[in-house]
Amino acid sequence: MQSQASVAEIRPENYRFLQEHVYSQVGIVLEEDKHYLFECRLAPIVRQLGLNTIDDLCTFLKGNCQTEVGRQVVEAMTTNETYFFRDPAQYEAIRSVLLPRLMEERQQTKKLRFWSAAASTGQEAYSLAMLLIAQGLSDWDVRILGTDFSSQVLERARSGKYQQIEVNRGLPASLLVKHFRQSGTEWQLSEPVRRMVSFETIDLRNSMHGLGPFDLVFCRNVMIYFDAGTKKSILEELHRTMFGGAWLLLGGVETAFGVDEWFERQTVQNATVYVAR
Repeated sequence: MQSQASVAEIRPENYRFLQEHVYSQVGIVLEEDKHYLFECRLAPIVRQLGLNTIDDLCTFLKGNCQTEVGRQVVEAMTTNETYFFRDPAQYEAIRSVLLPRLMEERQQTKKLRFWSAAASTGQEAYSLAMLLIAQGLSDWDVRILGTDFSSQVLERARSGKYQQIEVNRGLPASLLVKHFRQSGTEWQLSEPVRRMVSFETIDLRNSMHGLGPFDLVFCRNVMIYFDAGTKKSILEELHRTMFGGAWLLLGGVETAFGVDEWFERQTVQNATVYVAR
């Protein structure tokens, strides 16, 4: 049985290979100081394959980059943290400003469309669904699309099942009682909430033709991983999927700097939003 230390070893040339592999597949830039990230996320794949080290995994990948293992490596490196009602100020701005406006504008059609563009295991999309239900929109034609590069995390999202530690993070107790039931060691999200959300595997670097138009797009905590050119291309594609006046919400350390022709930065209450021109 290999030790944790042996799994963790990565020769410099193999570190560069992993950086290039991830960038070529999803456009994500991993800096030189991310050894710990490779070590903790790739160790399970090393063990699954019966290999001894991450260097062994690299040797395997160099001859088999297009295999399922190659995709597993990329998905392991792109699985991002998420939790319910992350960035509460944004949800409050949606509740108190955006939704009242949309409900007035769409009173005739009662149709709303939303997109969680880096959905991970689904907490972001389901948080929005619970918010919409609380605002009396359960009888509207509401659709929330959740997308991610990783098919593995989307399978978890579709299940609507969460561990105790996951429902403890950001989810108010009142919503846990209202929308979840305990199932063994997990909490199962109710069917009415899950019906509002669909999930698809999408690479944000590709054309988004055919998506939308959306009233609101979450694209949070993913832009930080792309280089400047890729960021601008993604923001342009996102803009094409949005109604004029729709909101784009980014992560706390992200900006839409340099794309003023597509978005206007506004402060709504305590939240920063980017309004599609």
